[in-house]
Amino acid sequence: MTIRALRSRWQRALVVLAAAWLLLGCGQTVDLHMPLRLYVLDCGEAQIPDISPWSPGTNEGRPMTFSNHCYLIRRAGAWMLWDSGFADALAALPGGQLGNRGMRMRRSKTLVAQLAELGLSPGDIRHLAFSHTHADHVGNANLFTRATLYMQRAEFDAAFGPEPARYGFNPAAYEKLRDNTVVRLDGDKDVFGDGSVVLLATPGHTPGHQSLLLRLPRTGAVVLSGDLAHFADNFEQRRVPGFNFDKAQSLASMERIAALVKAERAQLWLNHDSAQKARIVHSPRYYE
Repeated sequence: MTIRALRSRWQRALVVLAAAWLLLGCGQTVDLHMPLRLYVLDCGEAQIPDISPWSPGTNEGRPMTFSNHCYLIRRAGAWMLWDSGFADALAALPGGQLGNRGMRMRRSKTLVAQLAELGLSPGDIRHLAFSHTHADHVGNANLFTRATLYMQRAEFDAAFGPEPARYGFNPAAYEKLRDNTVVRLDGDKDVFGDGSVVLLATPGHTPGHQSLLLRLPRTGAVVLSGDLAHFADNFEQRRVPGFNFDKAQSLASMERIAALVKAERAQLWLNHDSAQKARIVHSPRYYE
């Protein structure tokens, strides 16, 4: 056998080994052509006695329950988590816990338990992004120290800078992510390079708030909007909570997402809208 033939055989063997390494993870075979899949996880709720601070000029004294979700995305053999909800520790408090503006925060099921139902642990999450760094979105952030973290640079600087409390952030909730691989963004990011999962810069609620566009093969386009607006009427009326970081940016971001939803014929999922929650399928069922 010639040297050239030996080299060719070794090259083929290396390709096979590389493919096997990619396809075999945790003893399971992964189909790299499996469709994009989205799981919606229940990550708590907040009972609000008066929603007027969220909708200035209206709803004075009106109570509302805000839903809270985490979203698990499977692309081929990779798992991505979008938001981590209220801290799992809340599940051990039957009466919940009081928070800002009189809200009572509750969890009935932990994020860890919901991942386990799908055969996953926090260490299986390889890509991690938050709409923003408020406690109801990063409550379990410290569990995901093995993931690559995607944050807008403005949000990263606010969260890990010298004055996080100025932005309503509590570093204890996410401090362990400081040593993660971090991709600092200055705008949109196509996470996997194929247009299926795209981070969208939508600042205003916080300095580096972001939304997520998913292009699912059967369901179509879905925009996960974080706290761009807390419920449908606020989005439709373009109301901006008085505690948002920047009102002008908030309005511009809402206009941007409204145009995108129209262009993509997308569904807009508002994280805290409980009426919408009742219409959305939750894990272990999923969207493709």
